[in-house]
Amino acid sequence: MTAPSKPPFKPGLLALALVAGLGLPGAMAAEVNVYSARHYDSDRDLYDGFREATGIRVNVIEAGGDALIARMKAEGRNSPADVFLTVDAGNLWRAQSEGLFQPAHSRLLSERIPAHLRHPEDYWFGFSTRARAIFVNPAKIDPARVASYADLADPGLKGQLCMRTSGAIYNLSLMGALIERWGVEKAEAWAKGVVANFAREPQGNDTSQLKSVASGECGATIANHYYFIRLGASNDEGDRAAADALRLVWPDQGGQGTHLNISGGGVLASAPHRAEAVAFLEYLAGDAAQAIVSEGNYEFPAVAAVPRPPALAALGPFEADTVNVAVYGENQARAQEIYDRAGWR
Repeated sequence: MTAPSKPPFKPGLLALALVAGLGLPGAMAAEVNVYSARHYDSDRDLYDGFREATGIRVNVIEAGGDALIARMKAEGRNSPADVFLTVDAGNLWRAQSEGLFQPAHSRLLSERIPAHLRHPEDYWFGFSTRARAIFVNPAKIDPARVASYADLADPGLKGQLCMRTSGAIYNLSLMGALIERWGVEKAEAWAKGVVANFAREPQGNDTSQLKSVASGECGATIANHYYFIRLGASNDEGDRAAADALRLVWPDQGGQGTHLNISGGGVLASAPHRAEAVAFLEYLAGDAAQAIVSEGNYEFPAVAAVPRPPALAALGPFEADTVNVAVYGENQARAQEIYDRAGWR
């Protein structure tokens, strides 16, 4: 669905004027209103950094992604929101499909954010990435046996897999990518093979999957990389022991690459402060903000030139899938249908 059209504007000009000390005579203090479904303490540093760099105040409302989308729909054109931030391209697509975004054409964003990590028509942009890796208990499964996502459907792994429910957005987006890469028939055959290898009914979050593999309840799972880092960095001895018991496998190296998802955001169609909103997105693509995100939540910076902090560098290099993340949302309904037919609840 396309967002309502707005007059063209030049992004970032207000922020540049403020940084240059030109100001806007007689104008009220500039501000930008952010609705965020991200709940990380380090994001406060992002808002403070933007205010310090531009003089633009950031007002933030935090809630769940679905709740914020419902709120923006209810507010309609009277919504005070300028920017919507959330995790997973599938969630950004949901907001876009409701007509909530407008394009934010910006040379800086086009240059800094790789094409596969942003919407093809600039409705939203990814500012950090999360890799969906395979984690193995080597006491139960040789890591070499699961070098690809496809290997998880091997009948030899019967009773060895723990997974989240199919409706979890991370799993829907992974399936959306597999549909794009493999086609519906092969993707469905894979889902059926994985279901046949379940050690238990799907349940829990990524952290609980990792702990179940570490305890030996199952031999392998799929999880976002930063949950593994969090376990290893925990103050809890049991968490650290769980991380030590796991081996990370970057799937499909030399092939399609490891599945990536994003945290990202876009400018809302009804944004009352459009220039400030684009300036905020441009700030998120800058080196300082990229470092804050990667150091604060162990997400990979979207801008490849930004150095990885030690916790991420320790995971080693890997080849990532470069399919455009917009297909995760476009294939979302088909992904759920495939999971349902496969019996992945």
